[in-house]
Amino acid sequence: MVAKLKKYDLDGKEVEEVSVDEKLLDVSVNQQLIKDYIVALRKNARQWSANTKGRSEIALSNSKPHPQKGTGRARQGCIKTAQYRKGAIVFGPKPKFDQHVRINKKERRAAIHYLLAQKVTEGNIRLLKLKALKEPKTKSVCKFLDAAGLKSKKVLFLCDQGEKTKRQRVNFYLSMRNIPGARFLPIENISGYDLMRTQEVVVIDTAQEKLLSAMGGKL
Repeated sequence: MVAKLKKYDLDGKEVEEVSVDEKLLDVSVNQQLIKDYIVALRKNARQWSANTKGRSEIALSNSKPHPQKGTGRARQGCIKTAQYRKGAIVFGPKPKFDQHVRINKKERRAAIHYLLAQKVTEGNIRLLKLKALKEPKTKSVCKFLDAAGLKSKKVLFLCDQGEKTKRQRVNFYLSMRNIPGARFLPIENISGYDLMRTQEVVVIDTAQEKLLSAMGGKL
Protein backbone atom coordinates (compact mmCIF):
# COMPACT_ATOMS: atom_id res chain seq x y z
CA MET A 1 0.00 0.00 0.00
CA VAL A 2 1.32 3.42 -0.99
CA ALA A 3 -0.17 6.63 0.38
CA LYS A 4 -0.70 9.58 -1.92
CA LEU A 5 -0.18 13.26 -1.19
CA LYS A 6 -2.28 15.49 -3.39
CA LYS A 7 -0.53 18.52 -4.85
CA TYR A 8 -2.51 21.66 -5.66
CA ASP A 9 -1.72 24.92 -7.34
CA LEU A 10 -2.64 28.29 -5.83
CA ASP A 11 -5.98 28.21 -7.68
CA GLY A 12 -6.96 25.08 -5.74
CA LYS A 13 -6.70 22.72 -8.73
CA GLU A 14 -5.13 19.31 -8.20
CA VAL A 15 -2.06 19.01 -10.43
CA GLU A 16 -0.53 15.68 -9.39
CA GLU A 17 -0.09 13.09 -6.66
CA VAL A 18 3.12 12.29 -4.82
CA SER A 19 3.63 8.77 -3.50
CA VAL A 20 4.79 8.12 0.06
CA ASP A 21 6.31 4.72 0.78
CA GLU A 22 4.29 2.70 3.26
CA LYS A 23 7.51 2.02 5.22
CA LEU A 24 7.51 5.67 6.27
CA LEU A 25 3.97 5.30 7.60
CA ASP A 26 4.58 2.07 9.48
CA VAL A 27 5.77 3.65 12.71
CA SER A 28 4.85 2.50 16.21
CA VAL A 29 5.34 4.83 19.15
CA ASN A 30 4.34 4.45 22.78
CA GLN A 31 1.48 6.86 23.50
CA GLN A 32 3.10 7.78 26.80
CA LEU A 33 6.13 9.04 24.84
CA ILE A 34 3.87 11.38 22.84
CA LYS A 35 2.24 12.69 26.01
CA ASP A 36 5.55 13.23 27.81
CA TYR A 37 6.94 15.07 24.78
CA ILE A 38 3.95 17.43 24.50
CA VAL A 39 3.89 18.07 28.26
CA ALA A 40 7.61 18.90 28.18
CA LEU A 41 7.07 21.36 25.30
CA ARG A 42 4.31 23.14 27.19
CA LYS A 43 6.34 23.31 30.40
CA ASN A 44 9.35 24.73 28.55
CA ALA A 45 7.13 27.42 27.02
CA ARG A 46 6.40 28.92 30.45
CA GLN A 47 8.32 32.06 31.38
CA TRP A 48 8.26 31.61 35.17
CA SER A 49 8.65 35.39 35.48
CA ALA A 50 5.72 36.24 37.79
CA ASN A 51 7.06 38.07 40.84
CA THR A 52 5.42 39.66 43.89
CA LYS A 53 6.95 41.48 46.85
CA GLY A 54 6.96 40.21 50.42
CA ARG A 55 7.08 42.32 53.58
CA SER A 56 10.88 42.48 53.55
CA GLU A 57 10.85 43.97 50.03
CA ILE A 58 8.26 46.73 50.52
CA ALA A 59 9.68 50.28 50.69
CA LEU A 60 7.50 51.46 53.57
CA SER A 61 8.06 52.33 57.22
CA ASN A 62 8.49 49.62 59.84
CA SER A 63 6.78 51.74 62.51
CA LYS A 64 3.40 50.85 63.95
CA PRO A 65 0.54 52.72 62.24
CA HIS A 66 -1.08 53.55 65.62
CA PRO A 67 -0.58 52.71 69.32
CA GLN A 68 -1.25 49.10 70.16
CA LYS A 69 -3.48 49.90 73.16
CA GLY A 70 -5.98 52.55 74.06
CA THR A 71 -7.56 53.18 70.68
CA GLY A 72 -10.04 50.29 70.63
CA ARG A 73 -8.70 49.21 67.26
CA ALA A 74 -7.07 45.92 66.35
CA ARG A 75 -3.33 45.90 66.92
CA GLN A 76 -1.15 46.31 63.84
CA GLY A 77 2.56 45.56 63.50
CA CYS A 78 3.37 47.80 60.51
CA ILE A 79 1.86 49.19 57.34
CA LYS A 80 3.72 46.67 55.17
CA THR A 81 1.14 43.97 55.84
CA ALA A 82 -1.25 42.78 53.16
CA GLN A 83 -4.36 44.53 54.47
CA TYR A 84 -2.85 47.98 53.88
CA ARG A 85 -2.69 49.79 50.56
CA LYS A 86 0.63 49.10 48.81
CA GLY A 87 1.25 46.30 51.29
CA ALA A 88 2.92 42.95 50.68
CA ILE A 89 1.36 39.99 48.88
CA VAL A 90 0.77 36.90 50.99
CA PHE A 91 1.98 33.66 49.37
CA GLY A 92 2.30 35.41 45.99
CA PRO A 93 4.12 33.93 42.99
CA LYS A 94 7.91 34.10 42.77
CA PRO A 95 10.28 33.36 39.87
CA LYS A 96 10.98 29.66 39.88
CA PHE A 97 14.33 28.00 39.55
CA ASP A 98 15.23 26.48 36.19
CA GLN A 99 12.18 24.39 35.24
CA HIS A 100 13.45 23.31 31.81
CA VAL A 101 12.54 19.73 30.92
CA ARG A 102 15.10 17.98 28.74
CA ILE A 103 13.67 16.32 25.63
CA ASN A 104 15.53 13.36 24.20
CA LYS A 105 16.37 13.95 20.50
CA LYS A 106 15.43 10.43 19.43
CA GLU A 107 12.12 10.68 21.25
CA ARG A 108 11.45 14.07 19.65
CA ARG A 109 12.15 12.72 16.15
CA ALA A 110 10.03 9.63 16.82
CA ALA A 111 7.10 11.73 18.05
CA ILE A 112 7.21 14.08 15.04
CA HIS A 113 7.55 11.11 12.66
CA TYR A 114 4.52 9.44 14.20
CA LEU A 115 2.37 12.59 14.12
CA LEU A 116 3.31 13.32 10.49
CA ALA A 117 2.57 9.74 9.48
CA GLN A 118 -0.78 9.99 11.20
CA LYS A 119 -1.62 13.17 9.27
CA VAL A 120 -0.63 11.52 5.98
CA THR A 121 -2.69 8.39 6.72
CA GLU A 122 -5.76 10.47 7.58
CA GLY A 123 -5.34 12.59 4.44
CA ASN A 124 -4.70 15.82 6.32
CA ILE A 125 -1.48 16.79 4.54
CA ARG A 126 -1.48 18.48 1.14
CA LEU A 127 1.24 19.87 -1.10
CA LEU A 128 1.10 23.33 -2.65
CA LYS A 129 2.82 24.15 -5.92
CA LEU A 130 3.58 27.79 -5.27
CA LYS A 131 4.16 29.96 -8.28
CA ALA A 132 6.16 33.15 -7.96
CA LEU A 133 4.21 35.85 -6.17
CA LYS A 134 5.12 39.33 -7.38
CA GLU A 135 3.33 40.93 -4.45
CA PRO A 136 1.37 39.85 -1.36
CA LYS A 137 -2.25 39.03 -2.14
CA THR A 138 -4.47 37.55 0.57
CA LYS A 139 -7.26 36.91 -1.94
CA SER A 140 -5.11 34.29 -3.70
CA VAL A 141 -4.57 32.27 -0.51
CA CYS A 142 -8.25 32.55 0.45
CA LYS A 143 -9.19 31.24 -2.99
CA PHE A 144 -6.86 28.26 -2.53
CA LEU A 145 -8.25 27.44 0.94
CA ASP A 146 -11.81 27.65 -0.35
CA ALA A 147 -11.15 25.46 -3.40
CA ALA A 148 -9.19 22.86 -1.40
CA GLY A 149 -11.90 22.57 1.25
CA LEU A 150 -9.77 24.12 4.01
CA LYS A 151 -11.86 27.19 4.69
CA SER A 152 -12.62 27.83 8.40
CA LYS A 153 -10.11 25.17 9.48
CA LYS A 154 -6.88 25.45 11.42
CA VAL A 155 -4.24 25.23 8.69
CA LEU A 156 -0.48 25.06 9.16
CA PHE A 157 1.64 26.07 6.15
CA LEU A 158 5.14 24.61 6.12
CA CYS A 159 7.97 26.02 3.99
CA ASP A 160 11.71 25.58 3.50
CA GLN A 161 14.36 28.11 4.47
CA GLY A 162 16.31 28.24 1.21
CA GLU A 163 17.72 31.53 -0.02
CA LYS A 164 16.39 30.95 -3.54
CA THR A 165 12.79 30.92 -2.35
CA LYS A 166 13.09 33.71 0.22
CA ARG A 167 11.21 36.39 -1.73
CA GLN A 168 8.50 33.96 -2.75
CA ARG A 169 8.23 32.74 0.86
CA VAL A 170 7.98 36.27 2.28
CA ASN A 171 5.26 37.29 -0.17
CA PHE A 172 3.26 34.17 0.64
CA TYR A 173 3.58 34.81 4.38
CA LEU A 174 2.37 38.40 3.94
CA SER A 175 -0.56 37.03 1.94
CA MET A 176 -1.78 34.58 4.60
CA ARG A 177 -0.89 36.16 7.94
CA ASN A 178 -4.29 37.88 8.37
CA ILE A 179 -6.33 34.72 7.69
CA PRO A 180 -7.93 33.42 10.92
CA GLY A 181 -6.69 29.97 11.90
CA ALA A 182 -3.78 29.96 9.44
CA ARG A 183 -0.17 29.70 10.62
CA PHE A 184 3.16 29.69 8.78
CA LEU A 185 6.35 27.92 9.89
CA PRO A 186 9.64 26.68 8.44
CA ILE A 187 9.46 22.90 8.42
CA GLU A 188 12.80 22.74 10.25
CA ASN A 189 11.19 24.45 13.27
CA ILE A 190 8.12 22.25 13.49
CA SER A 191 7.21 20.62 16.80
CA GLY A 192 4.74 17.95 17.82
CA TYR A 193 2.56 20.58 19.49
CA ASP A 194 2.27 22.46 16.18
CA LEU A 195 0.99 19.29 14.52
CA MET A 196 -1.46 18.41 17.28
CA ARG A 197 -3.07 21.85 17.43
CA THR A 198 -3.74 22.04 13.70
CA GLN A 199 -6.36 20.26 11.61
CA GLU A 200 -4.72 20.45 8.18
CA VAL A 201 -1.10 20.77 7.02
CA VAL A 202 -0.14 22.34 3.70
CA VAL A 203 3.49 21.83 2.64
CA ILE A 204 4.91 24.11 -0.03
CA ASP A 205 6.44 21.89 -2.74
CA THR A 206 9.98 23.22 -2.20
CA ALA A 207 9.86 21.70 1.29
CA GLN A 208 8.50 18.24 0.40
CA GLU A 209 11.97 16.68 0.58
CA LYS A 210 12.29 18.03 4.12
CA LEU A 211 8.87 16.56 4.91
CA LEU A 212 9.88 13.06 3.81
CA SER A 213 13.22 13.50 5.59
CA ALA A 214 11.37 14.26 8.84
CA MET A 215 9.56 10.95 8.31
CA GLY A 216 12.84 9.10 7.87
CA GLY A 217 12.85 8.81 4.11
CA LYS A 218 13.79 10.45 0.81
CA LEU A 219 11.82 11.67 -2.17
